[in-house]
Amino acid sequence: MRFLSYASEVSKKVENFIYDVVKGEPKILYDSALHYIRAGGKRIRPLLTVLSSRMCGGSEDIAIPGAAAVEVLHTFTLVHDDIIDRDEFRRGVPTVHKVWGTDMAIISGDLLYAYAYRCLIRSRDYGVPNDRILRALDALTNAAITVAEGQSLDMLLPSIDNVDTNMYIDMIRKKTAALFASSAAIGAILADGDCEAIEKLKESMINAGTAFQIRDDILGLVGDEKTLGKPIYSDIREGKMTILVIYTLNKVDESKKKRLRSVLGDRKASLHELSEAAEIIRSSGAVEYAESLAEQYAARAIEISRSIDSKDSEALHMFREVVEFMVKRNY
Repeated sequence: MRFLSYASEVSKKVENFIYDVVKGEPKILYDSALHYIRAGGKRIRPLLTVLSSRMCGGSEDIAIPGAAAVEVLHTFTLVHDDIIDRDEFRRGVPTVHKVWGTDMAIISGDLLYAYAYRCLIRSRDYGVPNDRILRALDALTNAAITVAEGQSLDMLLPSIDNVDTNMYIDMIRKKTAALFASSAAIGAILADGDCEAIEKLKESMINAGTAFQIRDDILGLVGDEKTLGKPIYSDIREGKMTILVIYTLNKVDESKKKRLRSVLGDRKASLHELSEAAEIIRSSGAVEYAESLAEQYAARAIEISRSIDSKDSEALHMFREVVEFMVKRNY
């Protein structure tokens, strides 16, 4: 896929921009804040910012500050996420709070949140008018608010009886898809795209982001730990109400439901118990159901993208490739 090599090019520019902006003292704070940036990552969100800018007639360069902003904001959410979930690995490296402690991790997350806005404000250096920057800042702020709402729903769902698919979809649209949508919107806004194109890009990414999170749930059960860079079964140990768990609890008999519930959220569960719970989920048909659901959302995302009047055919083609990757990836 062409987008993979292009993503690498964009990633280098975005990383260089971030390293130029996110720097200061004390060193330990900045080392912890940049830990995940240095560890790598898919960089899908900044890529979408750049592609959306190109699709709306803008250049790659004017989108780089916005692309950096969404990557820095995303990294902030990961740092705090890992504290909440008590995860020990991310992107193949120990999590920030494991290396530097929880207190420093919280502060480094706060620092990244602030720097996301500084990155976007630097769009002025690329000749972007203030009114566009203000609109882009509003989109970034909306993403930050919506992601926080989604994160809280993610924490609350395990305490709710009879969680259904609609409740799950509402949660991941906020927790995951919203930042994808804002990433695309920011690129389009910086390029002075028209309102119709911006709305279509956002709607396409809401669907693609939903497919992305469903795929993430699947990989958390059947993925390879080395490829993922984090342990499988962590969702079960943390008691997450993933689409797989929701489907299973609505399908299996009371005996299996009881066994699954006994392991869900048990941080002391053994690998054998986690594997047994995972097998209950797999045998229920949940994985096949989730894959089908993700495909439906991805198809909708591509369908919407076809109606966008793109000013750059190559960027549009790569945009669609990204959507396909989001639902079929194995990491």
